Order: sequence, then C-alpha cells, then structure tokens
Amino acid sequence: MENPSKNETKVEKVEEGVFRKVYYLNNIMTAILDYTEGPMDKPDPVHTHENEQISYIAKGQLFLIIGDKKKHLKKGDVYYIPSNIPHSIQILSKNVRIVDSYSPIREDLLNE
Repeated sequence: MENPSKNETKVEKVEEGVFRKVYYLNNIMTAILDYTEGPMDKPDPVHTHENEQISYIAKGQLFLIIGDKKKHLKKGDVYYIPSNIPHSIQILSKNVRIVDSYSPIREDLLNE
C-alpha cells in the first residue's frame, strides 16, 4: 500500500482562528476546517469555484448564504453547492468544524 500521508496536507492556518487540513485522491478531496474564534460579525466573502461541494457540519452552527437566502445549519447537517454557484458562510458559534468534500479536487487548497 502506498503511503497514505502522501495524499494529505499539513494543517494550515488559513487566517486568524481558521485552520484547514486536506486529504485527496485524483478526483476527490476532503478538507476539514476548524473555526476557533466565532461567532463572526459578518459572513465570509462570497466566492465560487468550478468544483462540486458537499459539506457536513461536525460541530457548531453557521449560516449558509446563497444569493439572498440564508439557511441556519447546525451539527449533523449537510449542504451541497453545485459548480459555480456564489456562496458564503457566517460562523454563529465559538467553535465550528466543517468537513468539505470536492470533486474534482481543488488544486488551490494544496499547500505542497
């Protein structure tokens, strides 16, 4: 068996209070994001990507924002984002863990 750690990144500090670790294969990627300094006063900037995304809320609460719609999500909830749909989140609790999966992989998240 190939060394599994070859297909993972180191924990990366994305910004103050936000940490990310990424696991990936050729066509799928999972990123674990930990937010440790919530709640946020305002949402993250809106962004898009060509990758399809499915996310699981492992800890905490947040708003998912797509267009002018805001959905309250909590631990155990799942959401999905089709390709190229503008979206954002706003962290509502002190600590939040999100498990994001992408297909195809997001090359921009690799910190190698």
